[in-house]
Amino acid sequence: MTTAYDFTLPALDGGTIDLGTLRGKPVLIVNTASKCGFTPQFEGLQALWSFYRGNDLTIVGVPSNDFGNQEPGTAEQIATFCSRNYNVTFPMAARSHVKGDGSLPLFQWIAQEGGFLSRPRWNFYKYLIGRDGHLADWFVSTTSPESRRVRLAIERTILDH
Repeated sequence: MTTAYDFTLPALDGGTIDLGTLRGKPVLIVNTASKCGFTPQFEGLQALWSFYRGNDLTIVGVPSNDFGNQEPGTAEQIATFCSRNYNVTFPMAARSHVKGDGSLPLFQWIAQEGGFLSRPRWNFYKYLIGRDGHLADWFVSTTSPESRRVRLAIERTILDH
């Protein structure tokens, strides 16, 4: 059976993000954009990363230009924007498609795991992968990364051994 740990993502820095290296750890995957009304959520994502990474949580940002052309930049521009404006230090994938037939295989798998409603309909959809590698929960753009709902889901996932 396929899990999130079976996927790799092209990294923003030109390398590869191998989710297999995170096997057994919770992962929060977020499709991001630099020119979106939800872009300030980078601040909350960075706060989650800083707070929970000691508890094995990894956050992976996946920039996408699929919604409203709100991520038009090059890899260097995206990296500079995230670092300069939000001090992002969590791993970032290369700009990729997250919807449709050309979407990353990881996002195709997420759509199968979570069903039709879990497919990203805008930037900053959040997908929490449990320690077993399966989709534990997902959140729409309007759900803040620092919301009680997200934090409780992360804490349940961290405690699930």
